[in-house]
Order: sequence, then structure tokens, then C-alpha cells
Amino acid sequence: MRPNMFGERVGPFTTERKHMTSNHQPTEQIAALISETGAPGDAPTERLDVQSLGPPKPLKQTLERLADLADDIVLVQFNDRAPQHLYPKLEDRGYEYESVETDDATVTVIWHR
Repeated sequence: MRPNMFGERVGPFTTERKHMTSNHQPTEQIAALISETGAPGDAPTERLDVQSLGPPKPLKQTLERLADLADDIVLVQFNDRAPQHLYPKLEDRGYEYESVETDDATVTVIWHR
């Protein structure tokens, strides 16, 4: 376990990646969502599902995950609502983002400028 950006001790993230193929490319569903945004479509992706979490956990987990990712990775966040409080924090940290509404979730695609 290691301290996160908030000073709390956290364990490793899951290594199960059903949303990506073996070469770290997104599944067809994720690729289709990314294509609706201005994010680089050929970049490796990570998926973060925070739909079942109450505030402020989605915000916190998203920022923690972004801090751990390389700059070329696109993060695809699945949430039950638009993450309004996340948007200004992303801008402050140099990220671009776009949210897409689906039947099941609000999907926010986040990438480094």
C-alpha cells in the first residue's frame, strides 16, 4: 500500500481489464465512445467505473487514477451523472475531457493535452 495524493493509504488497482483487448486497445464499445470525442482514438485506454460510488469518491478515484497514468493514456470514466466538480480540477491539471450520455451512464473521456 502507498499514500495517494490525499495522504491516505491505498492498495493496488485491479488488474482485470475486460474493457481492453490483450494489446491494451479498447473494446469496440469503448472505441465507439472515444470516437464521439476529440480524444486520440489510437491511444491506449483505461476504464474507471464509479457509478456505484457516492460523492466524493468518484472525484477522488478519478484524480488518483489519472495521477498514476502515463500522459498518453486515455481514461474512460463511467458515472451515474455528469461529474461537474471534476471538470475544473481536470482543467487545472492540464487535461481535456468530453462527456457522452448513454442509456446506462455518463461516460467522460479524459486525456492529457
